[in-house]
Amino acid sequence: MSDILVLTNARVYTMEWARPAADAVAVQGNRIGAVGAAHEMPDGKRIDLGGRTVTPAFTDSHIHIMGWALSLDRIALDGIPSVEEIVRRVAEKAAVTPPGEWVLGRGWNHSLWGGTFPSRADLDRVAPNHPVALTRKDGHMVWANTRALELAGVTAVTPDPAGGEIRKDERGEPTGLFAENANDLIYDAIPLPTPDQRRAALTRAFPILHRMGIVGGHEMGYDDGPGLWADFTALRDEGRLPLRVAMYMPKHYLNEMIGRGMRSGDGDHNLRVGGLKIFMDGTLGSVTADMLEPFEGQPNNRGIVTTQLDEFRSLAFLGAENGVSVALHAIGDGANRKILDVFAEWRAGRGASSPLRQRIEHVQLLHPDDLGRLAELSVIASMQPIHATSDMLVADKFWGERARYSYAWCSLLSRGTRMAFGSDAPVETPDVLQGIHAAVTRRRADGSPQGGWYPQECVSVPNAVYAYTAGAAYATGEEDVKGTITPGKLADLVVLSDDIFEVPPMDILNARVDATMLDGEWVYQDHL
Repeated sequence: MSDILVLTNARVYTMEWARPAADAVAVQGNRIGAVGAAHEMPDGKRIDLGGRTVTPAFTDSHIHIMGWALSLDRIALDGIPSVEEIVRRVAEKAAVTPPGEWVLGRGWNHSLWGGTFPSRADLDRVAPNHPVALTRKDGHMVWANTRALELAGVTAVTPDPAGGEIRKDERGEPTGLFAENANDLIYDAIPLPTPDQRRAALTRAFPILHRMGIVGGHEMGYDDGPGLWADFTALRDEGRLPLRVAMYMPKHYLNEMIGRGMRSGDGDHNLRVGGLKIFMDGTLGSVTADMLEPFEGQPNNRGIVTTQLDEFRSLAFLGAENGVSVALHAIGDGANRKILDVFAEWRAGRGASSPLRQRIEHVQLLHPDDLGRLAELSVIASMQPIHATSDMLVADKFWGERARYSYAWCSLLSRGTRMAFGSDAPVETPDVLQGIHAAVTRRRADGSPQGGWYPQECVSVPNAVYAYTAGAAYATGEEDVKGTITPGKLADLVVLSDDIFEVPPMDILNARVDATMLDGEWVYQDHL
């Protein structure tokens, strides 16, 4: 039959434990038709893959799709090792930007230049006539100049908002740094992109994801949640949404979701309601994660609680009563314990038999006593492997010996925890192969540290790939239709140049995506 495509001479890793490997796969329409040996395949157009590897296509289980798409047009500050170089790039951008318009960037990391925080004065000297706002790598701090503070109405007497901090100097003047909920003081002064601008940014971003083998993303919060939902809906209806999106709304939209009858799982396999996104604390790099004990060397700092416990409990319970699951940003061991305590309370009551897929995002640090609780409470660990290799030095600095149980993938898996992997882009690259490498080796691209950082927490390649495929599907309740190469499931596939299951782990970074299939159609091909 002409509508059957058969991929042969391949190393097919199905992620289906009943039949983990095969030599060929047949695609009929937008579904997997058959999996097995080449001679078992039905008649159809055949493509000899020359020994390449085939897996289910990837889903990024934690990505800010809109934020990442917009960041592609802003000043890229990732990996810059000095304030001087950042200031130089701001000066270049300001020189080609009309006076009065915002200059925006993302990715600075003060840890790369010794840990000294920058100030607004650094930006004032090169962009006095432009408001400048530069978001830190983790997205939890903003560095702004004086013009930006003026537009935001921030002065020495502006109070810290709940769950946020305006950094001030010894004279009580704002330094230009904002943390956590205080970031909104600056963000609210920045004109929002129009729907046309947002949709254009998304359209430019989709092909980049396809080149990484990504055909799905769990959108983890955009300030204008309903607006972004409308963007995705319009693109889908126009046939221009080549990405399977599950969207999680910011917490302040819960009542609107309930009023509109939006429940987790509503929609289709191109666009569906994921749930509600809640930030419980800050981050490691900004030293704002909610900790059980103080940060190393900072005896008075246990981080920032961005959503108070009573508010979280009310949101989680109200959401559950209306069929809306929650995805909770939690970095510190304090934030993770609070969440688990509330889920234990919920499971002991009305949540005992709930089908909702509740999840914690990041789960970066757990107290050893809490390692088994996610599995016990059926809570999904949505984690980002590349955070571990990116943050390991900072984790050692601020968490000390506690870092042993940070990014504890193997400890969680061994206790039966369901796991889904993602990137947190634009915080990190969405490149899945880099994520798999980090999960398997716990080493950076340069090979450091030798043997891996807390190597007992490394996972196998099958477990890492599973978390980007079947684990991601489970997190949104779609395990029956995608995530594995199984007859009858959606034909979402990725073709890799190398067998990442067999090569030396460090060589995973040398592999490339040669082709990506979504819904039975190639959306990216190279070397095929």
